[in-house]
Amino acid sequence: MHTQKAIIIGSGIGGMAAAIRLAVQGFTVTVYEKNDQPGGKLSAFKKDGYSFDAGPSLFTQPQNIEELFLLAQEPINDYFTWQPVPVACKYFYENGKIVQAHTNANKFAQELKEQLNESPETVKAYLTQSEKLYNNIGTLFLNNSLQKTNTWVNKKIVSALKTFRFGYLFKSLNQHNNKHFSSPEAVQLFNRFATYNGSNPYKAPSMLSVIPHLEQNQGTFYPNGGMISITNALYKLAIKKGVQFYFDMPVQQITHHKKLVNGVVVNNEKVMADVVVSNADVYFTYKNLLGNMYKAKKVLKQERSSSALIFYWGINKSFSQLQLHNIFFSKDYKNEFDNIFVHKQLTGDPTVYINITSKIESSQCPDGKENWFVMVNAPANTGQNWEQLKIVARNNVISKLSRILGQNIEGLIETEHTLDPIMIEAKTDSYMGSLYGTSSNSVLAAFFRHANFTNAIKGLYFCGGSVHPGGGIPLCLKSAKIVSELIAKDYKK
Repeated sequence: MHTQKAIIIGSGIGGMAAAIRLAVQGFTVTVYEKNDQPGGKLSAFKKDGYSFDAGPSLFTQPQNIEELFLLAQEPINDYFTWQPVPVACKYFYENGKIVQAHTNANKFAQELKEQLNESPETVKAYLTQSEKLYNNIGTLFLNNSLQKTNTWVNKKIVSALKTFRFGYLFKSLNQHNNKHFSSPEAVQLFNRFATYNGSNPYKAPSMLSVIPHLEQNQGTFYPNGGMISITNALYKLAIKKGVQFYFDMPVQQITHHKKLVNGVVVNNEKVMADVVVSNADVYFTYKNLLGNMYKAKKVLKQERSSSALIFYWGINKSFSQLQLHNIFFSKDYKNEFDNIFVHKQLTGDPTVYINITSKIESSQCPDGKENWFVMVNAPANTGQNWEQLKIVARNNVISKLSRILGQNIEGLIETEHTLDPIMIEAKTDSYMGSLYGTSSNSVLAAFFRHANFTNAIKGLYFCGGSVHPGGGIPLCLKSAKIVSELIAKDYKK
């Protein structure tokens, strides 16, 4: 009996999750990765005694990973453990106000009452609405292909339509939040969730108000060993299920005949396959692997998501006032997003995010010190002078943090590394350095995001942050599940 073969292009978490699922289905699975290690954006490095997670730093919805181990019939605790984080994020405002976003709804509501004079009932009602929006509409759209008929004849679509409001599409997230909260600080806090998929809260639809449910209601977690432990766990599980990995081996071409995929070219040699799943950016998949510039340019009709400037700093001090996740807000949030999406530049007063994993695991850095992952939102690369922008941004960030924390941060930095949009593209093939592929700054952005399959070439599928349902760890894992279900149906596995 012929064993069907599947090739995965790229070993980001979406690619590895797809490999695991297809191996469980009975495919012989091979993964080709251009880098020398798995993980894609979800990587890590060490420098001068400090450990840094290089990419995504927020972990929510561990059930997406639990599902993989359950499917593979492997005990997850042998590979991966995590712990809840009681404060999702600590927010610092320019006017001196500070808010701790407890993952306990009652505590969070009380915190917003004490710090921002928001009604606790209003806060809890907002979170309840976010939960209902996720359960009634979000799950349907995030867990299924939007281009398949059976999604729209699903009985769940009836309940989704009953709870749907046109305001979710035609009102911006900022308008939605202004309607619910009286303080500009609370509006800014909930506007921030648009950045979770690289979007502008003043343009993105209020449907994004579903995101707080994932962090505030379902909880925020810390993977023991850092975010890289997610990569390590999925890689080990894939190996256990018989998946073969080839590193430093970029795929040169996806081959097909009579609208049917038949393999890839690697090292100038043809490797046959029944199924090919591209975990690479869909733009580069069409441009470089399929040689289809028409399709590649069509992808670019959608606005790219934001990118990031990241400074990895080894800090020669411990700051008791900081948490695992911290946000230092810009005074003029709208101006910041205008700069990013309209002018393609950085604001002089950026919102600064700091992740400090040594708050949970002191072994991540030398005693009495901290490993700071410092990020500011940035535009996608359109040819800006990033070396100059990094210098200016670094000075602005240091000035802001030194002022708010009452400490000269410059003098505490004893080791440093940086990452910019050009480097992000070079490392992860994310076109223009966009972290999430396309933004959600238009009404129907979710429907225009590339599907997980193509009717033009049977047997070719797509997963990862540049296709449906979007970027970020939870959605990349969901894209792998959608792909595996499509393949199971198409190949009757």
